[in-house]
Amino acid sequence: MPKMKSHSGLKKRLKRTGSGKLKRGHAYVSHLSHNKTHKQKKHLAKAALVHPSDMKRIKSRLQG
Repeated sequence: MPKMKSHSGLKKRLKRTGSGKLKRGHAYVSHLSHNKTHKQKKHLAKAALVHPSDMKRIKSRLQG
């Protein structure tokens, strides 16, 4: 059976932190920013961590 490949799109969207957690960007940033408040845009610009309940599913896509 062939080896499993990592999900290439997911590799580009996540970074691993020093403690091994996964860092991700927020959605709703790419366009229509004139409708969003300054506070909302400021909070969306900051990176977030992947929720622990999603880690198992995402790690299986990154194993390669």
